[in-house]
Amino acid sequence: MSLFDSAELGHKVSKADFAAREEELHERLLKAQYRLAEKPDFPVIILCSGVDGAGKGDTVNLLNEWMDPRLIQTNAMGAATEEERARPRLWRFWRSLPPRGTIGVFFGSWYTRPVNEQVLEKSDPTLLAHRIGEIQRFEHMLADEGALILKFWFHLSKAEQEKRLKDLEKEKHTAWQVTEKEWENHQRYDDYRDVAEELVRATSAAFAPWIIVESTDKRYRTLKVAESLVSSLEARLDTPKRAPITPAAPVVSSSMDDVTLLSSLDLSKNLEKPKYKNRYADLQARLGKLGRLPEFSQEKAVVAVFEGHDAAGKGGAIRRITRSLDARHYRVIRVGAPTDEEKRQPYLWRFWRHIPPRGHFTIFDRSWYGRVLVERIEGFCSEADWLRAYDEINDFEAELTASGILVVKFWIAIDKEEQLRRFKDREQSPLKSYKLTEEDWRNRHKWDDYQQAIEDMLVRTGTRTAPWTLVEGNDKYYARVKVMETLCHAMEASLK
Repeated sequence: MSLFDSAELGHKVSKADFAAREEELHERLLKAQYRLAEKPDFPVIILCSGVDGAGKGDTVNLLNEWMDPRLIQTNAMGAATEEERARPRLWRFWRSLPPRGTIGVFFGSWYTRPVNEQVLEKSDPTLLAHRIGEIQRFEHMLADEGALILKFWFHLSKAEQEKRLKDLEKEKHTAWQVTEKEWENHQRYDDYRDVAEELVRATSAAFAPWIIVESTDKRYRTLKVAESLVSSLEARLDTPKRAPITPAAPVVSSSMDDVTLLSSLDLSKNLEKPKYKNRYADLQARLGKLGRLPEFSQEKAVVAVFEGHDAAGKGGAIRRITRSLDARHYRVIRVGAPTDEEKRQPYLWRFWRHIPPRGHFTIFDRSWYGRVLVERIEGFCSEADWLRAYDEINDFEAELTASGILVVKFWIAIDKEEQLRRFKDREQSPLKSYKLTEEDWRNRHKWDDYQQAIEDMLVRTGTRTAPWTLVEGNDKYYARVKVMETLCHAMEASLK
């Protein structure tokens, strides 16, 4: 039996039965929506997918009538714009995620392209398996961040779709809805159905189920969607908030002989000032030329991540890079505590919004690694949150590199004695005292805890496509040159 056979049984609802249930559903939906807005603990994400002519638009329009449209964000995800094509595939969807306390509806979604790749482009079937894995991890992350995900597949049989399209064409007020594209898709109905069935089966999970909606009868379709939505929303609102279950994934254990990635660094490495000046001048010209190459501006972008101990010299290294670049083509993002707006979204949302288009650089002074460093140590997130973050970060960076973005990550290390010397220098300098905060001193008292968190981060998130570069930072001249050499080498290698 096919997955969609149950959606071709001829379900119908009489006009009288619809009228009897409409008012109650209307009231429940509105009440649940306001409860959600009053206590914005989670967002609601609704995907509307399915065959052409199945009434997706009519259903969502009716839901907007029954609920408060000010708290519903409807996204029509058609063909990607030029701006969207210049960035990773998921960027456009991340940018459109609804904040907590609201409902986001997607017409077209992260499922559209995988289906079209198989049906229209006849891509390798292994690509579909790859896309399914990406989608599963993406939705799992959204659910772990608290989102209520409802995915509706609006179904019509092939014969019913043909009848629906002809009926729409006959009426002057609806004829515009049927174009040559809809008829071309109808000719490929069987292909679309086969691919959709495989995708729906593989991606229907307890945290993000697919709800198959037989769409032959308008009243049945409307009640099915409205009842599914309000029941799920009420159930979530009525469920007491529980502490997250910690994944069964141990933290990377300490080294048995006290030899670690950080302890193996030779922090005595240095560079004399005259030699530094010569090398820096050469590297500045080299980086400037690379950033202006046509093959880079047309195909590549750079995300440079700077992490390190407090006072390790991240700002100085970043300034040396930006002096080599065209100011129109880079942005430096200084990451601090999330804003109220950012707290209402998944934690990676605030970084996705800054992903550069082709030919541009985004330089992060601190980054998403705060989740597994300061948030872990200071208790700003649960153990479950930071434990799962390693895989989520790896997925995020893999999505960037797959789209042609070069991810270059630096950890600038200094020892405890050098940090103390720099802290005292900052205290005495009118030009630098603003850099030294109570938080810096507090972090210093937790040096050993941070060292373990850093080691775990380096081991778990150093990948072949987005490796960490460990920079010996006690000598600033040496560190700055190593950073620039690494960035130049990475760009040159990516262009070969």
